[in-house]
Formats: sequence, C-alpha cells, structure tokens
Amino acid sequence: MKTVAVTATLVGSEKPLDAGELARACGAEEAWVLQLVKVGIIEASGRPADWRFDSGALQRALAARSLQRDFDASLDAAALILDMSNEIRRLKTKLRVLGVDVNAI
Repeated sequence: MKTVAVTATLVGSEKPLDAGELARACGAEEAWVLQLVKVGIIEASGRPADWRFDSGALQRALAARSLQRDFDASLDAAALILDMSNEIRRLKTKLRVLGVDVNAI
C-alpha cells in the first residue's frame, strides 16, 4: 500500500500569505516571489517584509512555476502567457454572453 502525504494552504481575505508562505506553497525561494512581483505576475504593495498575497496571487504563482518547470519558460515569458490566457478567457466569456458558440470559432 502506498502512502501519500498531502498538505494544504488555506488562503483568504482573512488569511493572506506572506512572501515566505507563498514561496513555500510553490516550492520556491522568497527571491523567486520578489521576481514574480518585479515582472508583474503578482502584485504587492509596501515593503517586501510586509507583503501579503491572496489566493489569486497563489494561483498565478503556481501557474508561473508550472510554466517554468514544464516548458522552461522565463518569468517574462510566463507573465506574457498568463496575461494572454486571462485575456482569452475574458473574451470567450464576453462572446458567450453575446450568444456566440466559442467552440465553433
């Protein structure tokens, strides 16, 4: 019988992550989180010691990590891919609202 250990990170408006927690959740170093902010993948305000990140930032950070791991993408490329993917989703949603079958396009 195989044993699998699972960990979970609870993130919400009441419990945002700090930079260290975000890095650990992504299997990365805090310096990597700083780079994510620098290239615009996630947003932060204030001093790095005071940064807090919500679930959206965690999702984008995990997606960026996957792009790096799976496709050897740079963080600049990952930022562009994530932005384009979000824009495509937004436009498809608009088309659906207008009654267009996006699968037929």
